Amino acid sequence: MKINYYGHSCFSVIVNAKCLLFDPFITPNKLAKGIEIEKIKADYILVSHGHEDHIADAIRIAHLTGAVIISNYEICEWLMKQGVKSTHPMNTGGKWMFDFGKVKCVKAEHSSALPDSTYGGNPMGFIIESTEGNFYYSGDTALTYDMKLIGDYRKLDLAFLPIGDNFTMGMDNAIIASDFIKCNKVIGMHYDTFDFIKINHKEAQNKFQRAGKELTLFKIGETIDFEFKSL
Repeated sequence: MKINYYGHSCFSVIVNAKCLLFDPFITPNKLAKGIEIEKIKADYILVSHGHEDHIADAIRIAHLTGAVIISNYEICEWLMKQGVKSTHPMNTGGKWMFDFGKVKCVKAEHSSALPDSTYGGNPMGFIIESTEGNFYYSGDTALTYDMKLIGDYRKLDLAFLPIGDNFTMGMDNAIIASDFIKCNKVIGMHYDTFDFIKINHKEAQNKFQRAGKELTLFKIGETIDFEFKSL
């Protein structure tokens, strides 16, 4: 499973030869100024909620690639009004089988409003199930006891969790979240982009290591191949 990082909470994941792009926020991100948005590939764009730092480039990339945008109903309706041609609306608790695998939408404890202040529906996380592995992309969220349901629902090989604190859970709560979801392999996201969410990388790595967990912090533009022995 090849994973590319474009900054903040934006990752692309290649699953069964399809490219899934999560929460594209690139051109407004000063830390991602080296990323050429025209070269980003996507078959699907998954948007967890409506805040600009998760949806800023979704429309443009959808136009460039012809990708299908997967999000909640309200966001999909808004995107269609902005000229996006192909969306797949979902909502919390629902699941759908796509050509790359299954997407299940789960609760995220956060807020959601679109860049023009339109109501953005309920924020969500995504569980992706595929023959190449299962992973959880939490979106922006606080630590919630509902995460225990995720751990009971499906065995996860990898989890994308926010660790920047202030607007989301921080590294300490992310460690607890990894216990709840029963996944010790974590990719950190939603950190360093703004002053409010800057973190000490060494501290984060040490805390996860002491808890018996593996935390990966990507460099912007970096690509890493993950292989799961459980498959």
